[in-house]
Amino acid sequence: MTDDTTTAEAPEVDPNEVERDEADIAADYIEGLLDICDLDGDIEIEERGGRVYLSVTDDGGALRVLSKPETVTALQELTRIAVQAETGEFSRLILDVGGSRDARASELQRLVDTAIERVEGGSSSAALPPMSSYERKLVHDLVAEKGFHSESEGEGRDRHTVVTR
Repeated sequence: MTDDTTTAEAPEVDPNEVERDEADIAADYIEGLLDICDLDGDIEIEERGGRVYLSVTDDGGALRVLSKPETVTALQELTRIAVQAETGEFSRLILDVGGSRDARASELQRLVDTAIERVEGGSSSAALPPMSSYERKLVHDLVAEKGFHSESEGEGRDRHTVVTR
């Protein structure tokens, strides 16, 4: 009796042809930047709600030079461009360097608290300074938690949030 079944071997996969995902591309890009700057850092990747979050931390505080809000925003944009160049798709990743996002979230909370105090004190509205779409989203969530209303107004770099009752 002969066996007519044949077993197909799995095709060899060229490692150069394997698609890298957004998180891996971004982490490699940030790692390369850290190497250029001669800085050490640990990169943590988290995915939430279809968005990649990259956190770069260190033990010695050397990342302080890269953790200024404007610098983090610029690095985030460069990383998004690197991801888009490789994947052909727009990236919405969020980058945190040395705890900068937590510090900015605390600052946004203070801005929201001050705006709400002004509205409770009799102002019909309180405008916050211009900020990124991600920060405006955080502000809208903070305002809603306090039972107030907020809307984004303006265009481009002047887009900001206005808080009302």
